[in-house]
Amino acid sequence: MNKFFQIVSHAFLIVFASEIVFAFFLLLGDIYRLLIGLATNFEPGGFHIAGRSSYWVDFAFIMFCLTIALFAYGITQGKYAYRVIKHTLYFDDLPAAFDGFTLTQISDVHAGSFTNPKAVQKGIDMINAQKSDLFVFTGDLVNNASSEIVPYIGHFSQIKAPFGQFSVLGNHDYGDYIKWPSEADKIRNLNQLKAYHKELGFKLLLDEHVELHKNGEKIILAGIENWGIGFGERGDLNKALQNTNVNDFKILLSHDPSHWDAQVKNYPSKIQLSLAGHTHGMQFGIEAFGIKWSPVKYRYKHWAGIKTENGRYLNVNRGFGFLGFSGRIGIWPEITVIELKRK
Repeated sequence: MNKFFQIVSHAFLIVFASEIVFAFFLLLGDIYRLLIGLATNFEPGGFHIAGRSSYWVDFAFIMFCLTIALFAYGITQGKYAYRVIKHTLYFDDLPAAFDGFTLTQISDVHAGSFTNPKAVQKGIDMINAQKSDLFVFTGDLVNNASSEIVPYIGHFSQIKAPFGQFSVLGNHDYGDYIKWPSEADKIRNLNQLKAYHKELGFKLLLDEHVELHKNGEKIILAGIENWGIGFGERGDLNKALQNTNVNDFKILLSHDPSHWDAQVKNYPSKIQLSLAGHTHGMQFGIEAFGIKWSPVKYRYKHWAGIKTENGRYLNVNRGFGFLGFSGRIGIWPEITVIELKRK
């Protein structure tokens, strides 16, 4: 979107959301007055309800202002408020040599949305500070065009890990959401994006796998092209795991978490850990005081963090960047660190 439309749309969103909050608290006050009236005001001559209290109006207006302030924070600071989230996962079939092995995952960079290179660098520094054995990126490097990553190649190429840096494509990387002069231009854009992955130092896994060796033992790291219900089912899991053994310990990079439910969690050859992104946690919600809620839950059963089923794990990263709404509120950009432990 152009700058003017972005400003207008965000202003409308902020005011509209704040007015809903204002109306909600006025409604609570009105319900309270009604209940008090029902309890106490059965007077001769009819039923009477007291007028709306100025305290309720003042309180609703305070909440209106706080909502505006929250959106302002989300737009100016929240979208770069990177969080490191750590998980320790236990497996009874993890090769002993990989006990304590760590990986760092980010997802959904959406480089075309960035406006603050200094803030992005802060996130890169946090990634490298984890000193993980392995780095993985689970798709959506750009919004639409490969050129979006060019200003940030110097940033993301700083990411290094002893066992390498690996990546997959997300639904936005294919350029499906803008109109191209020709199909050939769209293909060239995708090929250029693949070349940029290599320039970043990322090994792009396209329905394929690699073996990671340590002290005579190995684990499998596989990656597929985007496979997501409603977002293109391109990936071929069978091809990605071709020539692997059913007893191999496997980690899968697959951008869209709907793939895990559809194919991975019951795949005949056990995939112990899957890593996804895509949802962004809708960049809006609450994860505090034991509450975990975002509107995206009505689209995806599991939209953030760790899920386990059938003896297999899925982690959904909340995303490193942002898209559409130029901010984050309550669902902050995430750097995931996972430690693999042997039971």
